[in-house]
Amino acid sequence: MTHINLLALCGSLREGSLNSAVAHAAAGLCRPPAAMTVHGGLDGLPFFNPDVESSTPPAVVQDFRARLAAADAVLIASPEYARGTSGMLKNALEWVVGSGELVAKPVAVVTASPSAAGGERAQAWLRETLEVMSAQVLPESLRIPCASARITEGQVTDPVLLGELTGVVEAMVRAVETLRRPVA
Repeated sequence: MTHINLLALCGSLREGSLNSAVAHAAAGLCRPPAAMTVHGGLDGLPFFNPDVESSTPPAVVQDFRARLAAADAVLIASPEYARGTSGMLKNALEWVVGSGELVAKPVAVVTASPSAAGGERAQAWLRETLEVMSAQVLPESLRIPCASARITEGQVTDPVLLGELTGVVEAMVRAVETLRRPVA
């Protein structure tokens, strides 16, 4: 079996973030040959600037792009702010629109929210943005409503949610395996 490299991005900086807990839980649910790394550092990316992008992007942007390029699939865990995703996550995605690291790459979107809607609008915003970027957005993406009751002290404690996250991770692995199959 060939190793499957998964990468998780979290769109929240908040200490005790529900979405950070979800990303780390998903990483813990991976089984060989898959492993997931949770990328910390979206807050270190400078504001997107097309002039800088077209010349020489800063090293932190080049590193971020390299991590995305090396990933076989990506999980994005995002809160909902003002009916969309966080500015930090939007900024990170802007840095890879033109460089194409997400083109044809399987991406699962998970939105955890204390609200009953579960980040529905952020999920829709991210799906639309990722589709414009030509990512392969997985239908197994997940909205997590009332997440505060399902995540305790930074840990996903709800067994149903753990099962749903396992399903997301397994869908990511299947998508990678499908892409790797030789075309007959």
